[in-house]
Amino acid sequence: MCGIIGSINVTWKDDPLDTIKHRGPDHQSKFLFENLYLGHTRLSIQDVSSNGNQPMITDDGNFVIIFNGEIFNHQEIRFDLETNHGISFNSNSDTETLLYGWSIFGKDILLKLNGIFSFCIFDKIRKKIFLVRDPYGVKPLYIYHHKNKFAFSSELKSFNSIVDFKDDIDLKALSNYLTFLWSPGKKTMYKYVKKVLPNTLMEISLINLNIKKEKFYYLNISKKLYDKTENELIDLLDLNLKRAVKRQLISDVPVGYFLSGGLDSSLIVAIAKKIQPDSELNCYTIKTDGGDVKEGFTDDLPYARKVAKFLGVNLIEVQPKNSVNNFDKMIYQLDEPQADMAPYNVKIICELASKNGIKVMIGGVGGDDVFSGYRRHQAIMIEPFLKFIPNSLIQIIRNIIYKMDSKKPLIRRLKKISKDWGNSKKNRLIGYFNWLPNQFFFKKLFSKKSIIKINDYDPYDFFYKIISKSNKESYLSQMLMLEQKTFLVDHNLNYSDKMSMECGIELRVPFLDFDLVKFSYQLPDNFKIKNNQTKYLLKKVAERYLPKDVIYRPKTGFGSPVRNMINKDFKVMIDEYLNEKFISSQGIFNSNEINKILELEKRGKEDFGYIILSLLSIQSWLKQFKNKL
Repeated sequence: MCGIIGSINVTWKDDPLDTIKHRGPDHQSKFLFENLYLGHTRLSIQDVSSNGNQPMITDDGNFVIIFNGEIFNHQEIRFDLETNHGISFNSNSDTETLLYGWSIFGKDILLKLNGIFSFCIFDKIRKKIFLVRDPYGVKPLYIYHHKNKFAFSSELKSFNSIVDFKDDIDLKALSNYLTFLWSPGKKTMYKYVKKVLPNTLMEISLINLNIKKEKFYYLNISKKLYDKTENELIDLLDLNLKRAVKRQLISDVPVGYFLSGGLDSSLIVAIAKKIQPDSELNCYTIKTDGGDVKEGFTDDLPYARKVAKFLGVNLIEVQPKNSVNNFDKMIYQLDEPQADMAPYNVKIICELASKNGIKVMIGGVGGDDVFSGYRRHQAIMIEPFLKFIPNSLIQIIRNIIYKMDSKKPLIRRLKKISKDWGNSKKNRLIGYFNWLPNQFFFKKLFSKKSIIKINDYDPYDFFYKIISKSNKESYLSQMLMLEQKTFLVDHNLNYSDKMSMECGIELRVPFLDFDLVKFSYQLPDNFKIKNNQTKYLLKKVAERYLPKDVIYRPKTGFGSPVRNMINKDFKVMIDEYLNEKFISSQGIFNSNEINKILELEKRGKEDFGYIILSLLSIQSWLKQFKNKL
C-alpha cells in the first residue's frame, strides 16, 4: 500500500508528497515530464528492497507507474509475461508486474487482475495518463478538475496544496452527509473535487485535458446455483473463502489480524490459522467496558477472547480512550465528515499494530455487504407482504410507532423500518440508508440562503441509478447492490483505508476477493437469509471452524455508543459548534431546527443522535478544511 498523487498544469505551494507521507513512510519520490507531475510514497510490502520503489519506469522509458494497492495474483500474471512475452523483471514487486503487463496488454491487463488498487500509468508516446480504481473501491482515489487544471490523489486533503485551489463547498454533498452520514457516489464537500467511482478507468490527455471514462470489470454470471444442494454450496463457499484468504496472505512483512469476536473477522482468522497452522497469529481487538443495553450494543470482548483461545492465537487488547478529544483529528484524516466513531477504533488498533512492527492487517470488512448480514436485510423480508396491507392500516401502524419513545433500541429500529411504509418500493429500499425522518428532511436543516442553491436536489438520485439497472432482481439482491456500491465503499472502506494508512498499515479485505464476490452473486437468496437467519450459508461454513455460540451470537456494530456520548462526552463540542449564535452567523444551517433536534434528542423523544454527530462532523471538517469556525 502506498500513496499516489499527480497533476497536469498545476503549481503546488509545497511538496505535495508531504500531505500523504503517512501512507508511505519507507520511500518518497516523484517524476516530472513537461506539464505532468507524478508522486509516490511507499509502504514496502512485496519486495521491500529499493527495486520496488516508485515511480517505476519500463526499461524503454515509455511507461511510468505510481501504484497503491496489491495484486494478489500477480505471480500468475508474471509467469505468463516471462514465459510467453520474454519479459525479464528487476524485482519481485507486483508493481513491476502490473507495469509490464500494461506495456504488453494495455488496458486489457485489467481483466487479469485480482486485487485492491488505485494507480496511474503514464504513456509517454501518447502523452496520456490512465487512472484506475479497483472494482469494489477498496483503495481511494480523488480528482480535482477546474478549468485547465487537473490533479489526483489518494487523499482529498492534498488538493489544499494547489496554488489557487478552488475550494467552493458543494451543498449537495453536504446534504448527502446529513441524510446518510456519508456521501454516496462522486460528490465530496469540495464542489470541484470528486471521488473516482469504483471500477473506473480514466484516460486523460496531457495536451488538451480531454477525459474519457469507462468501466473495465464485469461480473459474468450465467445463472444462479439452483442445481446445487446445500452441502455442495457449503463446500464451494469454503473453497472460495480459503482461496481468498490464502491469496491475501502474500507478504514480505509481518501480518496481523482484526479479531472483533464477530463472525466475519473470526472466520477469517480461523481460515488463516488452518492455512498456516504452525505460524503465530497476532490478533487485535478493542477492550470494551461491557455492552451498552440502551444503545443496543453487546460486549464483543468475551467472544474475541473465546475465539482466540479456541484457535490458539495471540490476542492483543486495545483500550480506547479520549475518542472525543481526537474527534477533529479523525475527521481530518477521513477527508470527509463521516458521522461514526468506528474509525477511531480502527486507528488505535493500527497504531499499536504498527508499533509492534506489523505492516499488514487483515479484517472482515465486506462480509455483511456480500453475504447479507445487516438488520436491514432482515427487515426487507417483509417487503413482499406490504402490498397486501391497506395503506390506511399502514398509516395507523406508522403513527402508533412514531408516537413511541425512542429511548429503547427496539423502538428506534421499528421507527427506522416503518418510516417509509406507504412509499414506492425503491424509496423504501433507499430509505433504510436514510438517518433522517424522511427523504427531504435535510432541507429543514439548511438556512433559506442555502436552500435556494439545493432546492431541486434529491440525495436519493445516485441510488436511483443503481436500482434502475437491477429492477428485475429480488428485494435482497437490489439491497446488496446498494450496499456494495454505496455504504461499503463510501463509508466502511473509506474509513478502513484512511485510518489504517495513517499508521502506515495496509488493510486487506478477503471478503472482497473477486472470485468470492462472484460466487456470492450466484447464490440464491435463501442461502443468504433463511428462517430470518442472516449470512445463512456463511454461518454453515463457519461451523467447520468456530464454536456455535460465536457464530450465532447477537450482532453488534464495531463502533461506540454514540447516543450516550452525544448527551455526555460531546456536550462541550455541541455548545461550541452548534450554539444558536454561531449557527446563525455561519449562514449555512437553520439554527431553530437544530435547536429542536438537540432538544428532542435530549428528551429521548426522537432518535437524532447520529444526525447531531453528523452536524458535528461537518462543522469539524469546515473548521479544518475551510477555516470556517
